[in-house]
Amino acid sequence: MAEAVSERVFTGLSAAKGLVIGTLVIEAAAHQGGRQAGSSPEERKALEDAIVLAGRELEALAAKAGDLGAEILEFQSALLEDEDFLALSFAKIEAGGPAHEAWATALDGEVAEYRAGDDDYFKARAEDLLDLKDRVLRSLFGTQTEAPAQMEKDTVLLAEDLTPSRFLELQGPSLRGAAILGGSPTGHVAILARAHGVPLVVGLNARLDSALHGAPAVLDAKAGKLIVAPGQDALAAAKDRLDALATDRRAWEDLIARPAVTGGGTAVQVSINLDDPALLDSLPPEHCDGIGLTRTEFLFSGGHLPGEDAQFGVYKRLLDWAAGRPVTIRTLDAGGDKPIPGVTPVGETNPFLGVRGLRLSLRHPEIFAVQLRALARAAALGPLKVMVPMVTVPDEMARVRVLLDRALADLAAAGIAHARPALGMMIEVPAAALNAGSFAADFFSIGSNDLVQYLTASARDNPAVASLADARNPAVLETIRRCVDAARAKGIEISLCGDMASDPDLLPLLLDCGLRSLSVAPAQLGPVKLAIHRQLGTGGRHG
Repeated sequence: MAEAVSERVFTGLSAAKGLVIGTLVIEAAAHQGGRQAGSSPEERKALEDAIVLAGRELEALAAKAGDLGAEILEFQSALLEDEDFLALSFAKIEAGGPAHEAWATALDGEVAEYRAGDDDYFKARAEDLLDLKDRVLRSLFGTQTEAPAQMEKDTVLLAEDLTPSRFLELQGPSLRGAAILGGSPTGHVAILARAHGVPLVVGLNARLDSALHGAPAVLDAKAGKLIVAPGQDALAAAKDRLDALATDRRAWEDLIARPAVTGGGTAVQVSINLDDPALLDSLPPEHCDGIGLTRTEFLFSGGHLPGEDAQFGVYKRLLDWAAGRPVTIRTLDAGGDKPIPGVTPVGETNPFLGVRGLRLSLRHPEIFAVQLRALARAAALGPLKVMVPMVTVPDEMARVRVLLDRALADLAAAGIAHARPALGMMIEVPAAALNAGSFAADFFSIGSNDLVQYLTASARDNPAVASLADARNPAVLETIRRCVDAARAKGIEISLCGDMASDPDLLPLLLDCGLRSLSVAPAQLGPVKLAIHRQLGTGGRHG
């Protein structure tokens, strides 16, 4: 630290919760330096070589990044093989431009287009394009992929932005947390940070002041706050909270392998949400009651449409890991913030209220049928449950059941082993929540993230309305109670997944609503079980 600085507090938006004390490391944007251009054929060859090298780097990074990281990097790799995407750069070279300017201009145009739309998903994809832009430019300038920034033992990184591949390069024991001026809670870096347990704040209202480099820092990613050069009071408060968290950790480590039971003796099922099958490698199945939500969008990343055998192989892996515990797999929930090129509509004015989830699957029965067949085959191997997203009216579930019956009949005719899985639905649309008793479903799962957004008309990833997207809103809690009552009246299971289930502070409210089954982020298994254990009563009106 070049000079002493006084306490400064910057605020942003929480993207991956956590609290850390460390040393602030500021990483400025990379400088590419100079480059001598050649003839148009030479420049075309230079860009072609740089693209090949960038592709090899992405392939090597993906090989050690785990399934989730590899799937995110696949988008960039696919673009490097997309002739239409590359055409503009080569056209600019043919017009006499140097390769680096042609590539940078073309990518800047793509980034601007992604950022200009109303779709939050495409805005988040802009970081992937910037990542790809920098990687190819480094290849063109002959600069090796940068070594990590000068990392202290407990680094809190402050940067203008953080690309997915850069995060994967930096991720390790020294990186305790990060705060970036750009980014989005729905962006790929946020997804990676949550998966790896790295606290992250995005949209920070700060600037990269070199005078702050090396200063002590407190990153409170739960509150979306970065405190640089914290005073005695702020530092003491952070240390007290960390001590309390350490005490809690020791407590939940004793509980994590046991069934979850309240202090009053009420059993609560705690399953896990799964985005990345690679996470199962480090998670003992006895720590949970199964998989309560498997998001299958990772199978379709980069516009790839997986075949029946490929899907069956993934579903089998989940059942093998669960060792007899139930596995709930959600059918494709594309659209909204998860488009699939060539499948989801282009140019929807409000994609979250458009053709997404089940609405999209019913428009593409040929894609849906492949997934239903693979799921039915997997159901012969263990207790598999199929969950349908974005259901609005009862007729939609009736149509799904017809398609499932057809898939079962086709498998039977072909002599392929299969079984009928339980067929349930997510409750995330208010119309379905208020009319849950009318749906023919084998089970319900409340999708709290979308339910809160739709009930409060407030996007979780918009800082201007984040305070309104409040899971404690009485309307949210009353809607959950009504869903629980509807499930009990029908005699079917009901669970809740999403951020509400993973927040120990909300646990008493969920139990009071009558919920006895939750599906949480794997990293939150211990904290949630501890919160259940500390609930002294029977857990609300249903005992």
